[in-house]
Amino acid sequence: QVQLVESGGGLVQPGGSLRLSCAASGFAFSNYEMKWDRQAPGKGRELVAGITSTDSTNYADSVKGRFTISRDNAKNTVYLQMNSLKSEDTAVYYCKAVSIVIGDTIWGQGTQVTVSS
Repeated sequence: QVQLVESGGGLVQPGGSLRLSCAASGFAFSNYEMKWDRQAPGKGRELVAGITSTDSTNYADSVKGRFTISRDNAKNTVYLQMNSLKSEDTAVYYCKAVSIVIGDTIWGQGTQVTVSS
């Protein structure tokens, strides 16, 4: 089966760090661009970070300098290292795999990140 499984979310204090992981299975992971989106309560889903099959990255302005996306193709896993967390980073974070070539998009179930003192 095709799936993405996120882990690593939880409660952290402002200024703290978390690392999210997304384990992929059932598709050619190395050929897909991987993305992290998030959705805060009462708001729409927004792009946080993306990484292409050739390791080109992009970030939302709100997280530049604080978050880092990376991938390990040998482990079929994408990561989001989140540092200097702020309360406004509180959201459900979703992993997404996108292939432009075959027009395919795969979504994970999401993991909750709560930044609060």
